[in-house]
Amino acid sequence: MAQDVSITGTVKDTDQNPVYFANALLLSAKDSTAIKGTSTNEQGFFELKNVQEEDYLIKISFIGFKDYTEFVSVSSKDISLGDITLEENNEALDEVNIVVNKPTIKKEADKLVFGVENTALSEGSLLQVVKSTPGVLVLDGQISVKGSAPTVYINNRKVQLSKDELLQLLEGSSANSIKTVEVITNPSASYDAESGVVLNILMSKNLVTGYRGSVFANYTQGVFPRYNAGMTNYFKTDKVNLFANYSYTDDKINRDNDDGVYYLDTNGQVDEFWKSSVNRNTWSKSHNLNFNIDFLLNEANTLSVSSNMLWTPYYKYNIDNNTNVYNANKVFQSRFEAANMANDDKYNLGFDLDYVHQFTKGSFALNGHYTIYDYNRFQESLSNYYDQNNNFIEPTAFNTDANQETQIITSQLDYKLPINDTSYFDAGMKFSNVQTNSDVTRYDYDFNTNQEILDVTNSSTFDYNENVFAAYSNIKKEWEKWRLHAGIRMEQTSLEGISLTNNQTDKQDYFDWFPNVSLTYQAGEVLSFYANYKRSIERPNYKDLNPFTFYLNDYTLVVGNPNLMPTYKDHYVVGSTVSPFLTLEAYYIHKNDNIFEIPIQNNQSNEITYSPINIEKSIEFGFDVISYFNVTDAWFVYAVTSFYNTYDKTATVNGIIEAKKWSNYSVLSNDFTFLEDQSLTANLTFIYISSNVQGFMDVAGRLESEISVSKTILNKKAVISLSAADLFNLGDFDTTTNYLNQRSYYNTNLDNRYIKLGFRYKFGNTKLQTNERQIDIKERERIKERD
Repeated sequence: MAQDVSITGTVKDTDQNPVYFANALLLSAKDSTAIKGTSTNEQGFFELKNVQEEDYLIKISFIGFKDYTEFVSVSSKDISLGDITLEENNEALDEVNIVVNKPTIKKEADKLVFGVENTALSEGSLLQVVKSTPGVLVLDGQISVKGSAPTVYINNRKVQLSKDELLQLLEGSSANSIKTVEVITNPSASYDAESGVVLNILMSKNLVTGYRGSVFANYTQGVFPRYNAGMTNYFKTDKVNLFANYSYTDDKINRDNDDGVYYLDTNGQVDEFWKSSVNRNTWSKSHNLNFNIDFLLNEANTLSVSSNMLWTPYYKYNIDNNTNVYNANKVFQSRFEAANMANDDKYNLGFDLDYVHQFTKGSFALNGHYTIYDYNRFQESLSNYYDQNNNFIEPTAFNTDANQETQIITSQLDYKLPINDTSYFDAGMKFSNVQTNSDVTRYDYDFNTNQEILDVTNSSTFDYNENVFAAYSNIKKEWEKWRLHAGIRMEQTSLEGISLTNNQTDKQDYFDWFPNVSLTYQAGEVLSFYANYKRSIERPNYKDLNPFTFYLNDYTLVVGNPNLMPTYKDHYVVGSTVSPFLTLEAYYIHKNDNIFEIPIQNNQSNEITYSPINIEKSIEFGFDVISYFNVTDAWFVYAVTSFYNTYDKTATVNGIIEAKKWSNYSVLSNDFTFLEDQSLTANLTFIYISSNVQGFMDVAGRLESEISVSKTILNKKAVISLSAADLFNLGDFDTTTNYLNQRSYYNTNLDNRYIKLGFRYKFGNTKLQTNERQIDIKERERIKERD
C-alpha cells in the first residue's frame, strides 16, 4: 500500500547557487525503471510525494552538469537528502550538451518499431515523422500501408478523425515528444476487427512537472498558396497532466482531369466518344482543437477527459466541365459546359471519459465516448448546351440542399493481467451505437417561368442505425526461442437503413469470429523466422450505404448502395530477419466482397455513375525485401521493394469481370545529419509505384519524390524547414477502364507539386514530455460526406 512518505532535497551548483528546473527522477533500484519524477523550483528545491516502501535510486540531472545518483531505502519516515551539489560537465558544448540519436528500426513478427526519440526527425511535425516511417505512404492526402488505410492510434488510443482531419492534426502537432512509431501489421484481438493494420504513435512518458509549449506556422505554394498555424501546450503537476493543441488551416487545392468515354452500341461498337476537360478547385478554412486532461487521483487511480473538435465554417468546391461529343469517326457533334458549385459548413466533435485502476498485478480500464458530427451542403449546377455549329441550344440548372447528422456512443471495458515474466493475458468488451440521419432536397430550375420546381424523384431522407457488441481475449507466451501471440475477437453487428421517401428498409445482422496468431522462432542472435495470420472486417462507410443520388452535372452521378455487404479479409505472412539490416517477407491476402467505387457507364443514357459495389473475390500475394542501415554516421537509409500480384473477379448481369497484374512498389528514403552539433538535417525520399489494378481499373505507374531540409536555431528552441515535393513532375497518373461494355480513361493532374516553408518555436521547460493521446473509436473513421 502507498505510504505518505516524501523525499526532498535542494539542488545547487558548485558556487552554491540553486539549480532551477533540474530533473529529479525516482528509479527502481532493481532495474532502474522510472517510477515518478519532478523538477526543482526557483530555490532548487524538489519533493517526491507518496513514495512506497522499497529501495530506489534518486537521479538528479540538468543540462551542462554531470548526473547525480544516490541510493535510498524508503520505510515509514520522510527522507531529506539535504543539499545536492551538481558538478559542471567540462565536455559540454557551450554549456549545452544535447545528444541527437539516429533513427532505429526493429522488425518483429507482427510489427515494425521505428524509434525517433531525440532524433532530428523529432524536431518537425507528427506528419513528417509518419512520412519517414518505414512502410508508410502518404499519397494524395491519404495514409496507407501496403495499399490499405491503417487505423491510426496515439498512445494506443484511436485518433477519432476522418482522413482529411487526421492529416490536419498530424501537420499541426509537434513531434518532439515522440518515442516510437509502431507499424502493427497483425494487431491483437483488443483492436477492433476493422483494424487490419495499425499505426501507433507512442509518446515519451511524462515524468517531470512544469509547463512547455510551442507555436508553428507553415506556408505552402502549390498551384495556389496554403497556410496553417497553431499552438501546442503541455502542463503537469503532481496531480494533473494537460495537453492542448489548436491549429488553423486555410487551403486552396487544384485538380485537373482529362477524361474520355467511349459509349458503345448493342453490338459493342463505338457509337459516341465524349472527351472532357475538368478543373476542380477546393477552398477550406478549418479550426482543430484537441486536448487531454489526466487527473491522478492517487497511485492506483486515474481519471481522464479528452476531446477532438473540428469546425470547418468555410468549405466550397467548384467544378468546371467542358465536354465535346464526337461520333464513331471522331467527328465533332456537339458540346456542353457544366459548372458545379458547392458550399459546406461542418463540425466534428468527439468527447471521451476514461477511468484506469492499477491493481498490484494488472489493470482495469473503462472508457465512454460520444461524437456529434454535422454537415450541411448547398449545391448549384448549371449546364449550357451547343450544337455542331457551336450555336447555343438550351441551359439546364438545379440545386440541392443536403444535410447529415451522425451521433456515436461507445463504451469499452478492458482488463490486463501479467501472469508471470513470460505470460500475459488481457480481455475486454465493447458496445457501440451509430445513428445517422440524412436528407437531400433538389430543385430544378424552369427557365421558361424562372421558378424553382421541387424534384421529388431526386429528393430523399435516409436514417441509419448500427449496433456492434464485441468481446475479446489475448494471450502471450514466451519460451527460450519461441514466442506466441494469439487472440480471438467476437463481434455481433445489427444495422438498419431506412429510406423514408422510397419506403425501403434494409437490414443486416451478422455474427463473426476474428482470430489472430503470431509465432516467432529465434534461431540465433539475429536470425529469426515468423508466421502471422489475422482475420478482419471492413464495414461500408455510412455515405456508401446512403441511396441518395448526387448529380455533379446532368451526366455524372454519385450514388450510394444500401445493399453493400462488409468485406472479410484473411491475411497470411511468413518472413525471416536474416541480418540486423535485412528482412525477407512473403504474404497472401484473400478478400471476400471487397468494396470498390467504380465508374459505371450507361451506353443508352450516356451517364457515368460512380457507385460502390462488392467484388466477389480479391486476392493479392507477393514478397518484400526490406533493408535499413547506416551508410555513414550521418547517412541513414531505408529501402524496400515489393513485387505483388493482384487478382479481382466478380459476376455482373453482363458477364464475368476479371483483372490480374504483377506490380512493383519500391521506396528509397535517405536521412542526413550535418554540422558538428547535428542541427542541420535533410531527407530525400523516392517512391515508385508501377502500373497496377484497382477495382478492374488499370492505374499507370508514377514516381513520387520529396526533399526536406530543417535547421535548429535560437539555442535549439526553434526550427526552420524547407521542403519540395514531386521534384520530377512524375506524380500524376492515368486510369483506364476496359472490360465488357465499359470503355473510359482519365488523366489526373494533382496539386502535389509544391514548396513548403515552416517555422516552429518551443518555449517553457523544453525538457518536459507530453501525455498527448487519443481514444479508440473506430466508428468515427467511417464518417464521410459526399465527394
